Amino acid sequence: MTLQDLLDREAIRECLYRYCRGIDRADEAALRSTYWEDATDCHGAYQGSASGFIEQALTKLRRGGRRVHQISNVLIDLRGDHAAVESAFLALQSSADAPTLATLLAGRYLDRFERRGSEWRVAARTVVYDWIDARERPEMTQDDAALFGQRQPTGQAAPHDALYALLRGA
Repeated sequence: MTLQDLLDREAIRECLYRYCRGIDRADEAALRSTYWEDATDCHGAYQGSASGFIEQALTKLRRGGRRVHQISNVLIDLRGDHAAVESAFLALQSSADAPTLATLLAGRYLDRFERRGSEWRVAARTVVYDWIDARERPEMTQDDAALFGQRQPTGQAAPHDALYALLRGA
C-alpha cells in the first residue's frame, strides 16, 4: 500500500462522514459536496439522480425531527480513479409529525466513488437496508423533561446547529 492509497482512503472516509453530517443537520452544502453532479442514488423508494434525492430529503428533513447516522466497517477497494466502497450505517430517526416514534435503520451504503482531479466523491450509491425497527418511545415525551430537565442543546438543521458556531470559530 502506498502513501497515496492511504490518502485516497482517508478522503473517501471524510466524504462518508460529511454525508452523515449533511443528512443529520439538513446541510445542503455538505450533502452536495459528497456526490458528483451526475451521480445517481438508489435510496429506498427513491431511484434517480443524487441531486433529486438531496432535494427530496431536504424537503422532509427541514420539517423537523431528529436524526443521527453513524458509519462503521468501511471497506474500500481502490481501483485507480475508482473505488468500490461498502460502509455499514446505523441511523436513528424521528419526524416532527411523530416525535415519540423512533425508527432504527441499519444497513450498508454500496458506493462507487470516483476521483476527479484530486477529489473523491460518490458517483453511484445503492442503500441496502439490513434492519428496520420502528417503535413508540414513551421516554421521549414531556415526562422526560420533568425527570431530567430540559436537554440542551438539541441537534438542529444548518446553520443553527452548534456545530456551525464551532466551525466559525465562535
